[in-house]
Amino acid sequence: MAAPEGSGAHTDRSDRVLTIPNVLSVLRLVLVPVFLYLLLVAHAYGPAVAVLMFSGASDWADGKIARLVPNQSSRLGALLDPAVDRIYMLAVPLSFAAAHLVPWWLVGVLIGRDAVLAATLPLLRSRGLAALPVTYLGKAATFALMSGFPLVLLGQWDALWSRVVLACGWGFVIWGVALYLWSGVLYLLQVGIVARVLPRAGAAAVRDAG
Repeated sequence: MAAPEGSGAHTDRSDRVLTIPNVLSVLRLVLVPVFLYLLLVAHAYGPAVAVLMFSGASDWADGKIARLVPNQSSRLGALLDPAVDRIYMLAVPLSFAAAHLVPWWLVGVLIGRDAVLAATLPLLRSRGLAALPVTYLGKAATFALMSGFPLVLLGQWDALWSRVVLACGWGFVIWGVALYLWSGVLYLLQVGIVARVLPRAGAAAVRDAG
């Protein structure tokens, strides 16, 4: 709730916008078209790998900073970070499939999982919830995939080290896909619990959740 005029109270910290995690999330978002250009237009695999590695490291860092550093956690960050994750989880597999680095069926599995979870949003909003909290398992799945895809890209050179890196990359990708699907199953189970336990919210609460 906003403080009354003239009270001298400060804005709630959770409403902060200019925080280090938010800046990192925005920077990751800006780098999405840069990565797509490097991979699909310039075919500059080295710089493209660097962008993905920076994005993965900054994703890990902004979560740590938000949890451990005072005044760095915010409502905007709680929405922005998973939203940017979703954009990467859409843009990276699609661009890799377009560049013939991964099969299209793998992209279909990842996007299909997200589409199923997105279909649950109307039910959650009818209970006054915008979404369920991001789980550590989901973050681990995203981390595994965002670690595996750069390694798959590094595995495109004709050298022994590159073949080893490619095998490691596919290990991360396969493990990440498994975790991604399992976290989706757990999310659906939580949605089922919400549907059974929480009553339908009023119209005002539904609008606030949306």
